[in-house]
Amino acid sequence: MAIPKHDEIRIPVLEILKAKGKTKLRDFIEPLAKHFGLTDEEINEMYPSGNGHIFYDRVSWALSYLNMSGLVDKPKRGVYEINQKALDILQKPEHIDSYIEQQLEKREPTRQKKKSTEERLIFEDTSSQLTPQEKLYASFENIRKSVYTDILNTILTKTPIAFEKLVVSLLQKMGYGGEIENSGLVTKASNDGGIDGIIKEDVLGLGRIHIQAKRYNIDHGIGRDEIQKFVGALAVAQSNKGVFITTSYYSKGAIEYANNLNGSTTLVLIDGKQLAEYIYDFGLGMQIEQTIEIKKLDADFWDSIKDAE
Repeated sequence: MAIPKHDEIRIPVLEILKAKGKTKLRDFIEPLAKHFGLTDEEINEMYPSGNGHIFYDRVSWALSYLNMSGLVDKPKRGVYEINQKALDILQKPEHIDSYIEQQLEKREPTRQKKKSTEERLIFEDTSSQLTPQEKLYASFENIRKSVYTDILNTILTKTPIAFEKLVVSLLQKMGYGGEIENSGLVTKASNDGGIDGIIKEDVLGLGRIHIQAKRYNIDHGIGRDEIQKFVGALAVAQSNKGVFITTSYYSKGAIEYANNLNGSTTLVLIDGKQLAEYIYDFGLGMQIEQTIEIKKLDADFWDSIKDAE
């Protein structure tokens, strides 16, 4: 079974509180995992960012919403307790979600200024299935994809030779060539022999990575024949390491051919999306626009302070 959304966890949480009384957050995990039939892999699955366990986070937000709507009390930090209002509403569990939404709307009244349909579609996310943290991650991914598109569109406005210089700089930025002076070079267009750039891996230049860079429109696929020609160019250059980089994509045949090369030649294919990701992640020609800092309670600090009797 897939990991349940936070709104699907609400009623089972209330049932646990009804049966067990005061309960700490961590003590919900095992019974809820059993209730939903989750595997160990699902229980321990992390967000793509590596920042926290998905299931634990959703349980935490289910409890937060129940608390904010007045259905669950917190007699002390990290401890939850069901109240009479929740016991009453549990008689008609199908009303719980609508009740929580009503209570949250009272806490955050609708702004007077109305937004256009375009603004609402772009900036509003009313999905009750995502936790605020998941909405943040989704927004972050959408922003990245938008920047990827900007990167590729910008590259397509540049000259082919500028693109070749760009990919050499990118591989150097990624650590290929190390601290070697002038480790990367772009070959002369008139006599490149199918090789657009070279990265020297050592001071003597005994180890070399040969590059081919194709600045194509994103809907222009690269087939097996172009990959075969590059492998031929590598053989002429007596090289066993090649990187083929494009702004577009590779056909199935091209990918299968590259994957099935014998062990004497190593060929890496980088398509447009991967290229944009590398440029973004390694900060080539990028600048930080905004940093958002999110904090949480330091459990050791607050637990060291004496609780009220």
